[in-house]
Amino acid sequence: MAIYHFSMKIIGRGGKSRHGHSAVEAAAYRSGTKIKNEWSGITADYSRKKGVVYSEIMLPANAPASFYDRATLWNSVEMCEKRRDSQLARDIEVSLPKELPLSEHKKIMQDYCSQFVDAGMCVDFNIHD
Repeated sequence: MAIYHFSMKIIGRGGKSRHGHSAVEAAAYRSGTKIKNEWSGITADYSRKKGVVYSEIMLPANAPASFYDRATLWNSVEMCEKRRDSQLARDIEVSLPKELPLSEHKKIMQDYCSQFVDAGMCVDFNIHD
């Protein structure tokens, strides 16, 4: 039986979140990758994290193509926000029924995230097993 879960948090420099207070660190954690934060000099290494089965970056038409690189995208966010109480990103966590195949999970997430892309936002989504 599928159990519904949805949570949304703001990733910002103003407070401690579960994955630090860095959009770069949160992106590395969610994608299971290693990314150096150019703003702080700290490298977030989650490359040994298991369970990430799919990752995709969706960009609005006016975003630079270089933002398809996760490190470039999130370091750009870190660099453009200067205030110590900056809101860097939104972290949205949704559970999908495990009975559906990965192809259906991808389609659901692409459809859901397209509303944010249409509003001019960059989206970095990851599907975990």
